[in-house]
Amino acid sequence: MKINVIIIDKKAKHDLYHGLIEHYKKISKPFAKVEVIEVFSKEIAKAQEISPQAAQISYTKALEKYMKNGINIALDPSSNEVDSHDFAKLLKNCMQVNLFIGGAYGFESSFLAKCNNAVSFGKITLSHKLVKVVLLEQIFRGLAINHNHPYHK
Repeated sequence: MKINVIIIDKKAKHDLYHGLIEHYKKISKPFAKVEVIEVFSKEIAKAQEISPQAAQISYTKALEKYMKNGINIALDPSSNEVDSHDFAKLLKNCMQVNLFIGGAYGFESSFLAKCNNAVSFGKITLSHKLVKVVLLEQIFRGLAINHNHPYHK
């Protein structure tokens, strides 16, 4: 199984969360190869200065190329909330899952419509770097649930 976490975010090799991200990728290895892909460009930076709509359009353009294979799931705060068991079900029996974290202005509705699913981890607002860690923990938890690993208990 392959799981891609694609996030609109500047690459940061050694930020506060780097160790946690690497930890969750490592402990997920028996169940899936997890890759984090950070996407950011001059076009996104410029668009974010223009308007929220321009930013969303730039996110869609940057992320669409990662939607070719597998199941595509967007993290969207206005979508249905899922618990860990619901999230685990989304990962079950998939060869490849692409999980998308949008930029500061969220996703265009057209991008969400192209995804197989969109989910929310709750109504609180988290920084992009922190939500990346939370998502990686939930990926491992979901894999643990699906493989009867004791981590979730």
